[in-house]
Amino acid sequence: MKRILLLLCITMTLATFAAAQTATGEVSTDLSPVEQSIAAARKAIGDKPTEYAGYNLLATALVRRGQDTSDVSFYAQAEDAVKKSLEIAPNNFDAAKIRVSILLGEHEYPAALEAAKTLNKRVPDDVMVYGLLTDADVELGNYKDAEDSAQWMLNLRPGNLPALTRAARLRELFGDAEGAYELMELAYQSTSPTETGERASILTQMGHLRLASGSTDAAEKLFQQALAALPSNPSALGNLAQVRITQKRYAEAVVLLQQRYQGATHAEYLYDLAETLQLAGRDAEARKAFADFEAKSLAESSRKDNSNRKLVFYYADHAHRPARALEVAKQEYAWRHDVYTLDAYAWALHVNGQDAEACKQIEAALAVGIRDSTIFAHAGEIALKLGDRAAAQNYLQEAVSLHAIGSEHAQFVLARVSVPSAKR
Repeated sequence: MKRILLLLCITMTLATFAAAQTATGEVSTDLSPVEQSIAAARKAIGDKPTEYAGYNLLATALVRRGQDTSDVSFYAQAEDAVKKSLEIAPNNFDAAKIRVSILLGEHEYPAALEAAKTLNKRVPDDVMVYGLLTDADVELGNYKDAEDSAQWMLNLRPGNLPALTRAARLRELFGDAEGAYELMELAYQSTSPTETGERASILTQMGHLRLASGSTDAAEKLFQQALAALPSNPSALGNLAQVRITQKRYAEAVVLLQQRYQGATHAEYLYDLAETLQLAGRDAEARKAFADFEAKSLAESSRKDNSNRKLVFYYADHAHRPARALEVAKQEYAWRHDVYTLDAYAWALHVNGQDAEACKQIEAALAVGIRDSTIFAHAGEIALKLGDRAAAQNYLQEAVSLHAIGSEHAQFVLARVSVPSAKR
């Protein structure tokens, strides 16, 4: 599943500004809160084109819109607004922070990290700069640094919303799903009802945590709530499709994933659709979707904003081209070591028969604390290939116990592992 990778970093200033404009009748209430903010910022720029504040508000709103829709074109528009802001006021700190948010949205994590470090040296007690540091370090796999930055956020302003969402993400990665859920629930309770996009994002993350722990019914309710708040939310659509897959309601999952892909034509979304079409028995459509995914993914493969991890699994599990899987995995591993990249790299090594190194990489991923059924299942199969039946059974049992995506396959492999032991 697609993880929620860019966490919330927008202050209440934007909502307050849009609300003030709406109250005077200057912005249509038919628009969503973020769209109202964009319209209000454009009006402010029209009224006072030589003041940088309006451009900062516009850039902030466009970043939020990009987060809500997964449409990267909003980040390009936000960058144009930031450039204009900096032309008017070259040293304004808010514009520099927004630029880091844009880099994160575009998955330029190394550049975002360096830019955030520069800002941190400039203003060491800015809460949101620590948030930007946290986001970049999480995506790169620098979890200790991310934890330190998230703690600084809480130290500087206890209980603040952006810190809660980041701390929750780290708790999940460190294996404390229930603690992560509690923090996200607190964040939700702290979010204004008018902030529909933010509430939808939090509800989706709460649902993801429930789904990853096997609580399918609870997850489904949360995803439905998220979609009621923001019907086009791509993450909620994708997660609800995962629920339908666990329920073996493949046709419904296909519809949800088609809706998600129509709203945001990302290669990784197309890969998920192709796999689900295959599960639904629509093999011809699946083959076409996989072919389209490969072409689309390869076109973006050299960029940081890519679908390389999905491409690894496509070559390893569907196209049966292990050498290409490893080539792509090495390319991604060269610049980030988060748990999901380590998993993809380990699996590519495994299908190439390099299981000793695969074991090293999958153990590094699990050492972070992550409890993910697919990663556990991969670890089990790698251990089995190395002849370590005890470790294989342990990993596979962990995968099965989560009752989540990947658990069913793990159950199948575990049954194979257990048969010889029973006969002895």
